[in-house]
Amino acid sequence: MLTLLSTLISFLMGGLPKLLDFFQDKADKLHELALARLQIERELELRKAGFEAQERIENIRSDQLATESAANTQQVLIGAQQAEMQALYAHDTSLNEGTSPWMKNLRASVRPVITYGFFFLLLFVDVGLFAYGWHSGVTFVELAEMLWDNDTQALFASIIAFHFGGRAFGK
Repeated sequence: MLTLLSTLISFLMGGLPKLLDFFQDKADKLHELALARLQIERELELRKAGFEAQERIENIRSDQLATESAANTQQVLIGAQQAEMQALYAHDTSLNEGTSPWMKNLRASVRPVITYGFFFLLLFVDVGLFAYGWHSGVTFVELAEMLWDNDTQALFASIIAFHFGGRAFGK
């Protein structure tokens, strides 16, 4: 019996640490596995956040490129308009070479004379229609609505914009 007891004690003494090492190793491996999972989840979150940040950066860059492209297109358009105006001025100057001052003045007065003519014609027609309507018993509000309609407003605005707007932008 003593041998059995000593065998059992020696087995327990030799096997118990190995049994405890087995359980400790299993616990360590589970802990390492949990840490690995946490690390993988963290890396995935960081990658996701990084990709989202990269996507936002790329969107900002594409918006910036679109803005720069629109600005460059606008600059090219302005440059083309300036070149066209310079060509027109050069052509007008070349037409005046060798002509008399009277002819230069006549050429320079064509557009203003036509504009003044249409303006005074509009004024004459509006004053005549207003006087006719007033003597016919039409109210002032009705006359104003008939004489200053959308078409007349557009015509007047285009004349004013042609003479004053183009000169302001040309300077």
